[in-house]
Amino acid sequence: MLKCKNLSFGYADSLVLEDIGLEIKKGDLMTIIGINGSGKSTLLKTMSRILKPFNGTVYFDGKSIFTLGTGTVARKLAMLPQSPKIPDDFTVYNLVSFGRHPYLGWNGRMGVEDIKVVDWAIKSTNIEYLQHRLVSTLSGGERQRAWIAFALAQKPEVLLLDEPTTFLDIGCQMEILELVKSLNKDMGITIIMVLHDLNMAARYSNTLAVLKDGKIFKIGTPNEIITEEVLEEVFDVKAKIFKESSNNCPYFIPFPNL
Repeated sequence: MLKCKNLSFGYADSLVLEDIGLEIKKGDLMTIIGINGSGKSTLLKTMSRILKPFNGTVYFDGKSIFTLGTGTVARKLAMLPQSPKIPDDFTVYNLVSFGRHPYLGWNGRMGVEDIKVVDWAIKSTNIEYLQHRLVSTLSGGERQRAWIAFALAQKPEVLLLDEPTTFLDIGCQMEILELVKSLNKDMGITIIMVLHDLNMAARYSNTLAVLKDGKIFKIGTPNEIITEEVLEEVFDVKAKIFKESSNNCPYFIPFPNL
C-alpha cells in the first residue's frame, strides 16, 4: 500500500535519512522506533509528502505520492504531527468539521453526507460530550481524541501519527493507543506511528521498524525486535526481556548503564 524506495533526505550538509526501504501493507499497524535524532519524525513527514526527498520516492498504491494531486492525497492519507496548532476559538465540532475540507466544493459548505461523517468521527472517538467545548479548554488526552476525530473525518485509508502520546500520563497514553488499535482492527485503517515508549510500541503494534543513524536497522514483529541484542545495539540499554502470559507480548526492564 505505502512503500518507500531508496529514500534519502537531509538539511543543508546533514543527511537525516539514507536509502530507506520500507513497505507498509494494507491493514498493518506499524510503529517506527529509534533514539532521538534517528530520523523517525522526518521519515513520517517524508512519507506524507510534507518533505520532499533528495533521492527515491514514496509509492501509494503503486504511484509516486509526489505526483498525486493534493486533494487525492488528502482523501487517502491523514497526518497528525506532534503538538498540532489550532485557533483558540475553535470548538471540537469546528475542528472535526475541518477534516472534511478535501471533499467540499468551491463554496466550502458541508452537505448532509459531510455532516454525517463528522458526527460519525465524533462518535467513533467517544467525544460527543466535548463537541461544543473549545479545543483550548481540553485536557491533553481529550485534545488528542479531538485531533484523531479530525483525521477520521477525512475518511483516510492511511493514518500517520507522530508521537500521539507525548506529554500524556500513562492512563491517557493507554486510552489513546487503545483508540488507535480499534481504528486499525475495527475500521481497517492502516496506521504508521512514531513512539518513544518501546514497551507501548510492542504492546500496540503488529510491526516495528527500527531506525539507526538515518537507516533502517531492522523490521519485524515485537518479539523479533524487543530483544536484548537490539536494545543494547540501538539504544545502548541493557535489559531483561519478559513475555506477557496472556498474549506473549514482550516487555523489558532496563538495567542501570554504569
